[in-house]
Amino acid sequence: MARSPKGVTVVDHPLVQHKLTLMRKKDASTKSVRELLREIAALICYEVTRDLPLEMVEIETPLVVMSAPQLAGKKLVFAPILRSGLGMLEGMLELAPSARVAHIGLYRDPATLNCVEYYFKAPTDLADRSVVMIDPMLATGNTAIAAADRLKEAGAKSIRLACLLASPEGLSKFTGHHPDVHVWTAAIDERLNDHGYILPGLGDAGDRMYGTR
Repeated sequence: MARSPKGVTVVDHPLVQHKLTLMRKKDASTKSVRELLREIAALICYEVTRDLPLEMVEIETPLVVMSAPQLAGKKLVFAPILRSGLGMLEGMLELAPSARVAHIGLYRDPATLNCVEYYFKAPTDLADRSVVMIDPMLATGNTAIAAADRLKEAGAKSIRLACLLASPEGLSKFTGHHPDVHVWTAAIDERLNDHGYILPGLGDAGDRMYGTR
């Protein structure tokens, strides 16, 4: 597991890196992109949840009574940023099917690169739950910053961010605004272009998932 810079974990598992390479290819089909993103998300989720607290409970196997570990406290909240975050949500719910789901509707204004909120719906007890914010592309960082701001306004105290790709600029800006939110990503790419897209990247994640361009 690679870790750099501070507050960021790069999930460098061979399966994650292999699937990411397949997903980057410009001729990958919409179907393939969706499937690969779901698979990568499940693998990233495995790492994001590695340190969740456990408690010992008494259970009965077919043979004996024993003490065994299970997750402690209230269940997770997955908070995908619409729309592309939904592509990662499916894979994460396969790993943690009992998690609650918050939806954060934000889009990036193409002229200013600032984000605009159009929808927010979350459990009322965010303060008592660990929240995993989901956004495939951490590019300028503006959308992730706004989403974390909104979750904190709603009471969230424990937030993590899971993404597929990140730019150095976006990571620096996000961790500067939210140093308490650890970031997990499959790769840190080279830079942003003049339009705020990650290079080399994989294009617009939402368009590639849903075949809208």
